[in-house]
Amino acid sequence: MGLEFEPLSIERMNEYNALLARCPERTSDSSFANLWGWAEHYGLEWSFANGLAWVRQTLPEVRYWCPVGPWETTDWTACPALGQGASLTRIPETLAKALERALGPEIGLRECREHWDYLYSVPELIELSGNKFHKKKNLLNQFVKGYDFEYKIMDLDCVEDVLEMQAEWRHWWEEGHEPSEALGAENRAIARVLHDFDRIKCLMGAAIRVKGKVVAYTVAECLERKKTVVIHFEKADIAFRGAYQAINQMFLQNSASEYALVNREQDLGDPGLRRAKLSYNPVGFVPKYDLEILP
Repeated sequence: MGLEFEPLSIERMNEYNALLARCPERTSDSSFANLWGWAEHYGLEWSFANGLAWVRQTLPEVRYWCPVGPWETTDWTACPALGQGASLTRIPETLAKALERALGPEIGLRECREHWDYLYSVPELIELSGNKFHKKKNLLNQFVKGYDFEYKIMDLDCVEDVLEMQAEWRHWWEEGHEPSEALGAENRAIARVLHDFDRIKCLMGAAIRVKGKVVAYTVAECLERKKTVVIHFEKADIAFRGAYQAINQMFLQNSASEYALVNREQDLGDPGLRRAKLSYNPVGFVPKYDLEILP
């Protein structure tokens, strides 16, 4: 029997998160807020069957994302989603290797560097000590000394101001660049998550104001309790020197210091984004793969 898919819903969020908690390895892609934000762009659907939650995209083509649940007790040879010709994407290494062992020569495996998650030490990004963080610490200090700012944990009263700042940020970016379909999609994902900020479990965030106006914000989610927090969206007004470094450091220090690691998602193969993420000195990565079930 095939899987029966339905649109994502917040009503089944807790059911999904319970299965995600049983995954041996968790990626930014599989977090509920990420799925919810990008659900319309990718036409995401899910199916709960055989002890797993299966997620698939329907746009621009049908591809399965990482199924969540107890991988180690799953009989992968009996999964209806893994029939001939099936295509899977954003599969973390632990699951990729398990599928390779279970299905052997029936799968084609391709490493996808552009989807690797970047992992950083929370204590390191709070302290910003040593030569490797000298430029970041200097920019943070310039912001702290140069502006009369207010740091505030994000709540419903803050969301509308953040959405206003996001609209302005997109306008600033587009003034010096060609129109970007990807940027428009991200803007819609941000709005979708923020509109349901109070309904999405484990969602958190913060904003920095200067003279009452939001100049930087971050939106994050608990990925693994007391171990990993994931940053989904982070924007700053570059007219305020050091604003990016400030929101990065202040959020971790004030709102996420109990976590060991921060996952700052992938670089999508963009050279500039890759340089920026590497400049923060990651302590590790979450490798991911694309898989094809061969005919």
